[in-house]
This record gives sequence, structure tokens and C-alpha cells, in this order.
Amino acid sequence: MERGERPWGNYTVLEENKSYKIKRIEVLPGKRLSLQMHHHRSEHWIVVSGTAKVTCGEKEFSVNINESTFIPIGESHRLENPGMIPLVIIEVQSGEYLGEDDIIRFQDDFNRCESEGAL
Repeated sequence: MERGERPWGNYTVLEENKSYKIKRIEVLPGKRLSLQMHHHRSEHWIVVSGTAKVTCGEKEFSVNINESTFIPIGESHRLENPGMIPLVIIEVQSGEYLGEDDIIRFQDDFNRCESEGAL
């Protein structure tokens, strides 16, 4: 099973094939992922522990335990943990290409944007 550590928490790939990938994502309290988008995949997020603060396009909203949200292909989005306990979601990616390099970062707390790193 593929596992990755990130500055905001970690992820584990639970299952994957050519058309979908299922991940368990844990976001530490007070942390957030980059504001990003993907050209080749959509994502469905299901909260299994904690409360998620989600940015999807121009909208910002909360997703509670046992609730979900859908992120369309090409839509800017961000996942954030505003709570005091770890946020755990199950992410179902689907699309023609599911590689980790299909990511365009617009803003990132950990300076992982190309434009931010160039300054």
C-alpha cells in the first residue's frame, strides 16, 4: 500500500486501477492542503472523522462526518481542518489520468507553488 507523508498530514492509497483511485487522507488540526486543481480527474470526498472546511471554486463550506462533496475536473479546490482533532476523509478519484503530477497549485502554506518558490 502506497503511503505518503506531507506537511499537512498523510495519505494512504487503499485501492487503485486505471480509472479510479481510493485514498485515506488525514489532515492535522489547523492544517490545510494547497489551493489546487486537476486537469484529468474529479474527486469525491467523504468525511469519516472530524469536520472539513472545503473550498470549491468560489464556494467555501463545511462537510461533517458521514457527509460528502464532489470536486469536478478543472475546479479549484482546497481541503482544510479547522478542528482540534485529525480530519480523516476517504477520497475517490476518477478520470483518465490519476498521477500525483496532475496538480496545479495556486496557493500553498508550505511554499510548494512554482511561482511562490521563484520569489
